[in-house]
Amino acid sequence: MTARFVQRVLEFQCLAERCEDTCCVGLRVPVSEERLWQLRQVVAGGPDEARVDAVVHVEPARPPSERAFIEMRSDGSCPFFDTERLCSLQRRYGEQVLSDACVSFPRVAWKTAEGVEVAGSLACPEMARLVLLKEGAPELVPGPMAQVPRPEAARPMPGTPGDAYVVHFEAIRAAALRLLHRGEFPLASRLAMLGQLAFRLDSVFRGAEPFEGDAAQAGAVLAEVLPAFEVTETLEEMHQGFSALEIPGGPCAGLLSSLLKSRMGVARGERFAPFARGVLASLAGSEDGAGEPDSMWREYVARWSRLEASHGERVAQYFLHYTVNQWLRSPFTEAPDLLAYVFRLALRVALLRLTLVGHPEVAALLASGNASEDSRAVLDRSAVECFSLVSRHVEQAPEVLALVKNLAGSGGAETLGKTLVFARFC
Repeated sequence: MTARFVQRVLEFQCLAERCEDTCCVGLRVPVSEERLWQLRQVVAGGPDEARVDAVVHVEPARPPSERAFIEMRSDGSCPFFDTERLCSLQRRYGEQVLSDACVSFPRVAWKTAEGVEVAGSLACPEMARLVLLKEGAPELVPGPMAQVPRPEAARPMPGTPGDAYVVHFEAIRAAALRLLHRGEFPLASRLAMLGQLAFRLDSVFRGAEPFEGDAAQAGAVLAEVLPAFEVTETLEEMHQGFSALEIPGGPCAGLLSSLLKSRMGVARGERFAPFARGVLASLAGSEDGAGEPDSMWREYVARWSRLEASHGERVAQYFLHYTVNQWLRSPFTEAPDLLAYVFRLALRVALLRLTLVGHPEVAALLASGNASEDSRAVLDRSAVECFSLVSRHVEQAPEVLALVKNLAGSGGAETLGKTLVFARFC
């Protein structure tokens, strides 16, 4: 078995008590049946036996891999944290008693046909720093199996065996990554191009009639479609057509701000709610985001214009690295179709751009007109906070995922149209 890593994962080192956040705040930490049995065996008869029984909640009806979960404290932190914000169980008994999620985070491991791939989650601030701020977009590199966290617990690649998207996963992902690296086009246009690519492929592989071809016939379709999305003249034509679209941004601004508002009252931990309130107050004039969406849109556009003028190259790096990392950490086969995956990506990019220009420190930076090295440090710090908090508290929230699924629509032209709307916001 071989292992490939997004190279930032190989560079990652936990900051432990020096981190501005804690791994589990705002997250649901499952404990598999096997890991719970091991934990109970280790603590049996000791001072932690009663504590484990009290805070590890068992749900017998759930699958064995998620048979139990750790009940967090009221502030969202883990009940096993000690006064230094470190895991008391790990200190006392070693890593073998930890759940798979605790051992792996912020790494995400997937089983592939060739072996295992390990990527990183930006819900961890330190991983966000590595992915966003390091030079060079993330890419997969070979690495030692010894650095794969619990390889036996790596998630199986989603999708039905034999499905064209599963069989040709590597070729399709590689084509998407090549599009994202076409830096001569704005990010918004590249997202629109991804939407067009997904629409073309879905029309064959997720159409009204099931695709009846074998792997070779699916490969022939890809050999016809994918090269067209590397022809500069074709991409330029797509860019010009997309740029000419007149799409009002107010409704998007209102929907994106509502996502932040919906999470303020329920996201655990002490960092997200003040962050979201600050963003909304900065853009909408009130902490509850009750301002006029069209006014918010105009403010957003004005700030982005100033931000690109002063720090355009740096900001472009954040979003290139983010979008590439998303394709590496989250297989597109987890979505019902490729276009639904691209829609979700476009919406997430739009939300991150909104929060970045709405960040109070970025707003102050833009108001001052400062473009010095010191100002870039402020921008970097604000970006890490935006990307990590949104990744942790918004992107993976079950109610947000359900809303995004509904927003995406039924696929085909409907979903493509919605993808272009959010891409235009970018």
